[in-house]
Amino acid sequence: MELKDKILTCMEQYGTPMTAGEVEKALKVDRKEIDKAFKLLKKEAAIVSPVRCKWQPAKK
Repeated sequence: MELKDKILTCMEQYGTPMTAGEVEKALKVDRKEIDKAFKLLKKEAAIVSPVRCKWQPAKK
């Protein structure tokens, strides 16, 4: 499973918007890798930010 998929699954399970730091703690993955994955997810419009600095999966 790719990191992007793990992040989306983590966010869905968490149930509320998450910061990159919260995702880092939940997945125990280096913050730089989380930031790279977030950048790709944003570009693909797979995540949205309903609150400043917090992200959640985009509605399908």
